[in-house]
Amino acid sequence: MTEMTCCVSCGGGTVAPDGHCWDCGTPQPAFRSHLELTAAGGAAGVSDRGLRRAVNADAMALVRVGEWTVGVVCDGVSMSSRPERAAQVAADTGAATTVALLRAGALPETALTEGTIRAARAVTALAAPRMSPAPPGPPPDRRSPDQPALGPSDKPGENPPACTYVAGIASPDGVWTAWIGDSRAYWLPREGTPMTLTEDDTGTHDALSAWLGADAAGPDPHLRSYRPHTPGVLLLCTDGLWRHLPTPAALRTRTTRGTDHLHTARALVTHALTAGGEDNITALLLPAAPRSHPG
Repeated sequence: MTEMTCCVSCGGGTVAPDGHCWDCGTPQPAFRSHLELTAAGGAAGVSDRGLRRAVNADAMALVRVGEWTVGVVCDGVSMSSRPERAAQVAADTGAATTVALLRAGALPETALTEGTIRAARAVTALAAPRMSPAPPGPPPDRRSPDQPALGPSDKPGENPPACTYVAGIASPDGVWTAWIGDSRAYWLPREGTPMTLTEDDTGTHDALSAWLGADAAGPDPHLRSYRPHTPGVLLLCTDGLWRHLPTPAALRTRTTRGTDHLHTARALVTHALTAGGEDNITALLLPAAPRSHPG
């Protein structure tokens, strides 16, 4: 990531931890433009701003605890205010909560559910000073997969921070995932049939029907688990990747069979960039292999 100390707009402002100028509030293009994460056990992720976005509003978190590898990927809703902050807060909160509960002995499903709920609360809290309570009833539809409609208490240009969310756990006992929105999880085995583990929360014209944010319905995460019979990777990604590789088979063709998962994540992101890179791109790979059983 390129280090920046002065604002690209006003020239004298200092860049805040969320990538905006303290003085004029302008987002800084190079902030979090390209990020790479690794963890013990071989898990790795890459996130890139892409070729046409001013700011990388994707975020990811990766933690290894015992036999568990925990990953979270979030995609900031571009028409919301400070979507990159929403995504990072959700990823950090969700991962920390999930890891803490696994350490305490919780089941993976419980840990993922609570992690998603606390991530949603953290994103909602970003808008607390200016948002009035939403009236009863369903939330407004989003105008496109990454553009929110104005909520009942919003003014133009004041949409509350929002993001999508997908989290995963990989261990020798299986893989688990939880999600809200259209960020996805895939199981990509070395041998056998790859599969999509998530289902997009979308409605008419692929508009988002669920997300994290103050103008969203109460968090109701989806859960899915799978017990692999062969080694493989749990891929968590944003639509900046899967729109260029929309099927599990297409993703598997770009996934190496080796153990250098950082190399694989880089290759996936590079493919999306070469294909146009219209959106932010994030690919996070969590390796998993079943326990050996005698006989």
